[in-house]
Amino acid sequence: MDYRDLPIRDDLRELTPYGAPQIDVPYPLNTNENPYGPPPELVADLARAVTEAATTLNRYPDRDATELRKDLADYLGHGLTVQNVWAANGSNEVLQQILQVFGGPGRRAIGFEPSYSMHRLIALATATEWISGLREGDYTLDADKAVAAIEKQRPNLVFLTSPNNPTGTAMELDVIRAVLKAADAVGAMVVVDEAYFEFARPGTPSALTLLPGVEGAQHPRLIVTRTMSKAFAMAGARVGYLAADPAVIDALLLVRLPYHLSALTQAAARTALKHVAALLGTVDAVKAQRDRIVAELTALGLDVVPSDANFVFFGVPGGDQQALWRKVLDHGVLIRDVGIPGRLRVTAGTEEETTAFLNALKESL
Repeated sequence: MDYRDLPIRDDLRELTPYGAPQIDVPYPLNTNENPYGPPPELVADLARAVTEAATTLNRYPDRDATELRKDLADYLGHGLTVQNVWAANGSNEVLQQILQVFGGPGRRAIGFEPSYSMHRLIALATATEWISGLREGDYTLDADKAVAAIEKQRPNLVFLTSPNNPTGTAMELDVIRAVLKAADAVGAMVVVDEAYFEFARPGTPSALTLLPGVEGAQHPRLIVTRTMSKAFAMAGARVGYLAADPAVIDALLLVRLPYHLSALTQAAARTALKHVAALLGTVDAVKAQRDRIVAELTALGLDVVPSDANFVFFGVPGGDQQALWRKVLDHGVLIRDVGIPGRLRVTAGTEEETTAFLNALKESL
């Protein structure tokens, strides 16, 4: 039986599950993971923390993950407190909870594409109408055009991504401010997805500085989402979080499932936050390989998008990205075809992994 023969919602029938290819290759560079595993001292501390948490697994965990949220607030800084922070099972659950509260039947969300496809997919899964706004040819977002789209469409939610996925482009605060002003006028929430922010080049501003109470800002409808999957090398732990006005967190409590964040997850995340220096110490190494990829692909004459993330988005000579993807894969290197004609995306890996990609690409061109 095909799943479409079941009595599923009509608006889900034409969707396909999200997911990058999972292929066993020597060099997986397609899902933007941090190539450096947790350091040995963190692994040892994780074992102790999880063992301790395991002794009380017969009891429910802290329903609101209060201590973890305190730790996350301390990490983010900017004077944020536990009342400003929320955590869930990966940033995708954070996004889902946001859409459950502020989206839903009869409501609309807009995003400016190409961007993170889960914004659209989670919107559709929560029965929220999705509106596709457009970016410029260089994948930046024009503030005037974004404002015009918000004024015309009058959405309930606006999604921005900085640095953007899959392009790697960061967003100027003036653009975010303009979007916030337009969103306020129509009563919309604004979500700025900063999953890759730790990899941004020096001087790249964070939307955290626009949150209420931070440096005099007054934007109570702003939500900034982050993750521990990328820079923290904790993709397997599934921890995402957001920072916002305390009223936003109060609203999310309406839809969060009871005890949604397990005791083991909370213990692992809190332990990782005690090793911030060691974990983020790998970020510079990843950024160096990212910049190496940008430089070498540019030298090859490819159209490369400047990146503030841990990946590089580049043009394919001749425009057949599927053919080049397969050729690179034949060399044991898995990169990402995100479905944009003439473009591919590669994650910055270790020096060895990056060398393998560059050699594979040169032989495949």
